[in-house]
Formats: sequence, structure tokens, C-alpha cells
Amino acid sequence: MRHAYYEAVLLIERVHRHFLEVIKTDLDHAGIRDINNVQALILYNIGADEMTVGELTARGYYLGSNVSYNVKKMVENQYLDQERSPHDRRSVRIRLSAKGQALRQRIEESLEKQIAALADTELSVAELTQAGDVLRKLERFWTGMINYAGG
Repeated sequence: MRHAYYEAVLLIERVHRHFLEVIKTDLDHAGIRDINNVQALILYNIGADEMTVGELTARGYYLGSNVSYNVKKMVENQYLDQERSPHDRRSVRIRLSAKGQALRQRIEESLEKQIAALADTELSVAELTQAGDVLRKLERFWTGMINYAGG
């Protein structure tokens, strides 16, 4: 069990890094240099929503990076618009700008190409579904471990 568990943990990290590298390659091919792959994935996950940085963090879209820094960079590079809440001046709401929406569309098209390319692999819908089920179980397990360790 120890070996299988540890191997799964390392594989999750490695697969995620490879996915981020695919995003980076797409950005590089498009000549987009003012946003990194982690920021692009955060931007993609924001989608049509408007949220606070806290909500962004709670939804897990930060990917282990400093979310405030990434939001600041995306605002500076005009991928995100931000606005102070009229009800709570401490709260800042963010949403995709027109530039951010265009990049999100590009990422969406890249994902569609990746999905189409899956037809040429040995991966089936059932296997991807099973992988998702296993990852959700691990997510619940680790969430429980956080609660267990804290209590």
C-alpha cells in the first residue's frame, strides 16, 4: 500500500506539471508572454464568474501559488478587471476582461483539440471517468486528513 500510495501522489504532481507545460507551450506558440501557465489556468477556471480573491482561493483555483500575486499580475496585464465592492470597501471583486475572455477562448479551443486527440490514444471515456472517481476519493481522503490533523 505504501508504494502504491506514494507513487500515486508523485504521479498526480507529475501529470499536473505536464498539463501546465501543455498550456505553456500553447501560450509560447501564440506569442503570449505576459501571462504564465498557472495564471492562464486560473483565468480559465474563473470563466464567466465574478468573485473575490477569497472565493478564488476557496474554490481551489490557485493551484498552490500565491493567488494575490497572480491576480495582481493578471490585473496589471489587463486579463482581469477588478472593482471594490460598494458594500465592503475591503472586498475586491474580479472578473475576466475582454483580453482575459479572448485568452480563455483560446484555452478552451486548445482543450477541445486535446480532447479530440484522445481518440488516437488508448484512453477510454470509462478510464477517464474512473480516474476522476479515484482522484475525487483521494481529495475527500486528504480533506479528511486535514480535519483529522487539525483536531
